[in-house]
Amino acid sequence: HVQLVESGGGSVQAGGSLRLSCTASGDTSTSNCMGWFRQVPGKEREGVTRFYSSSGNTIYEDYVKGRFTFSQDVAKNTMYLHMNNLKPEDTAMYYCAAARWAIDCIEGRYDVWGQGTQVTVS
Repeated sequence: HVQLVESGGGSVQAGGSLRLSCTASGDTSTSNCMGWFRQVPGKEREGVTRFYSSSGNTIYEDYVKGRFTFSQDVAKNTMYLHMNNLKPEDTAMYYCAAARWAIDCIEGRYDVWGQGTQVTVS
């Protein structure tokens, strides 16, 4: 069973940068797709990026493309979300999630979620 723990959130001014971390523990071999999401109170959760480990492909949503970058350190079982040129509309609770298969990612079936880390951009 995989567990995810996020860290790295905080408060920054518009135009600033943050790096979020998501460290996995447990049997990570069962997770073939990882994703970052965000949610603002009162709004639906939205995807940010997802990574398919079998192909190495990363997909970014249009509203973060060119500003956010996914990376991972396999040895540390940690994935990162590098956020640059942050905007006030990026303010949200950010979550990482894991799915068993790529099709699960595509269809939004993530079975493991972290507790979230707050990002505030002013």
